[in-house]
Amino acid sequence: MKLYSPEFTADPRTAYDRMRSEHGHLVPVEVAAGVSATLVIGYRAALRILSDPDRFPADPRAWESSLPENCPVLPIMEWGTIGSGAEEEHRTRYRPAYLETLRAVDLFTLRREVEAAAVPLINEFCSAGKADLLDQFAVPLTVRVVNNLLGLSQEVGERVFDAMAVLRDAPDEETSDRYNQRLTGDLLEAVSAKRSELGTDVISRLISHPAGLDDAEIVAQLAVLYARGSEPTWNLIVNTVLLMLTDKQFHDDLLAGALTVRDAIDEVLFVNPPLANSCTRFPRQPQLVENEWVPADHPVIISSTGCNSDPAVAGDRIGNRSHLAWGAGSRSCPAQSVTLVIVQEALDQLLDVLPEIELAIPADQLEWRPSAFHRAPAAVPVIFPPALPLAVPTP
Repeated sequence: MKLYSPEFTADPRTAYDRMRSEHGHLVPVEVAAGVSATLVIGYRAALRILSDPDRFPADPRAWESSLPENCPVLPIMEWGTIGSGAEEEHRTRYRPAYLETLRAVDLFTLRREVEAAAVPLINEFCSAGKADLLDQFAVPLTVRVVNNLLGLSQEVGERVFDAMAVLRDAPDEETSDRYNQRLTGDLLEAVSAKRSELGTDVISRLISHPAGLDDAEIVAQLAVLYARGSEPTWNLIVNTVLLMLTDKQFHDDLLAGALTVRDAIDEVLFVNPPLANSCTRFPRQPQLVENEWVPADHPVIISSTGCNSDPAVAGDRIGNRSHLAWGAGSRSCPAQSVTLVIVQEALDQLLDVLPEIELAIPADQLEWRPSAFHRAPAAVPVIFPPALPLAVPTP
């Protein structure tokens, strides 16, 4: 199965069902042309792998050395990016630093900052009766809030966003290298500025942390936090909107008060999480999983979507948060509470102003970005009765 193919992107649910019937819980897949991996779609098998970092570490260096330099999945899976790192260094220095930094985020203040970002954006299109909720709402809101959270100035934040956008679809190694250098330089500029005037943002807290991270280490952590905190967040916002607009029963229960926005978010994290396949592990020796041998230095990717739909764990999901969208074990996502505040407050603001929102096109005409890892719509066009702009709150 090619996870980057248009066929998989168009109907992943059917693809997971076919994988399960043909292969069981461990599926041979390609994440790019010629790049093979094992996709885990069994819930309990995934938990065992994620809970055993000694047998299944997240260090990709041995695997990475066998790939061509222009391999398109390297920006996502290579050493030092998007959560991949030395296990010991990660456990003793990096994870404690960013865990404590994220725990220090004031969620009440964050909620007010989301509201302050959301209302001006909604005011820009609420009287028009139509919008693309991805480009006009979810993306700019998330970027603005994440920039403030990290401590990036507006100018640096814009440059970081532009660099990340290019890196996401970099056409060649030269472009990737050039924009990686720009990204590193922009983040280094932000760290240097904060060293002379500390605040209450993530950069300042990483600088002040007893782990004693140097500028290069802080920049590496910021790149991971930005990537993990931006695109998946804005996709969770729009994927939740799409659930509300395409599942009539869910929509009716939501309007009747039988379900909440948080219930909608949790349902999306079960059935359509923005990071559909992630938490890649690289066993150092061959490992026996589900009576099958996984080769050494071979990527083992956890499919949260596939695992969440495992019939072995099927049941009522309302109020159930046992999905694997945040991962599991010692490297589970540390920003769950922060992400949920951003997404829920963004949706609350949107639905308060525009409760009668509808898709502007049939659901089966929505386009999804081809990706072995993300579940991301290319656009979310909607229509609604025009509404009057709201007074803009202060953060």
